[in-house]
Amino acid sequence: MTVSQADFAGALLDATHPPPQGLRDGQGRPTGRRFDVYRNNVAVSLTEALLIGFPVTTRLLGEANMRGLAGIFLRRCPPSSPLMMFYGDGFPAFLGEMEQLSHLGYLPDVARLELAIRRAYHAADAAPIDPAALAPAAPAALLEARMRFAPAMRLVRSAWPIFDIWRFNMEPDAPKPRAIAQDVLVTRPEFDPAPAPLPSGGADWIAALQAGATIAEALETTRSAAPGFDPTETLTLLIRGGAITALT
Repeated sequence: MTVSQADFAGALLDATHPPPQGLRDGQGRPTGRRFDVYRNNVAVSLTEALLIGFPVTTRLLGEANMRGLAGIFLRRCPPSSPLMMFYGDGFPAFLGEMEQLSHLGYLPDVARLELAIRRAYHAADAAPIDPAALAPAAPAALLEARMRFAPAMRLVRSAWPIFDIWRFNMEPDAPKPRAIAQDVLVTRPEFDPAPAPLPSGGADWIAALQAGATIAEALETTRSAAPGFDPTETLTLLIRGGAITALT
């Protein structure tokens, strides 16, 4: 009897399902106990991957609660890639859908920040632009340029103090989170990702540049929502993070 991949995966990720009918070991015997051991090993591995990939979320929830959620998540959202480093892409959205966690409104965005940091770590390498290219003899020409960004760069926007929460749980002696909204830029200047909070309007400016606007067009769009926006601080973060790879 042939066992379908869907039946096998469904039983593998849900301990309430019996082993697929017709499944046999190398000796032709039913694989009930062996399948249970294999299923347990898979569940443990996926759970550990979530705990490692979302350390701040784990600390905020407590390890026991996180393990319980991981068991629910692996049944609802099976891995979409054989690479363990990509497991958990849907976890922030999953947290947002859990009614019992609705009082922790910041939690999904904190998880999104952790996911962005992990994605930045595994992103492709890209050589940053020479900062001298951003200081041409004709400033007007620079305003008409468009920026290209490194694959590792990530932008996470939130109505919660997600950078402060992340730092408070990751860095010794970090200050307590403030009651503010925070947009976070994630860059990878060398080997490790470096998240940093953006000033007001910074995320709008970067998002416009990502969408293909020229520097001047992005400034105009940003200043319509954040009058007086000065790109200096945001541009400095991009340069220090090696996030700009070309001007066109």
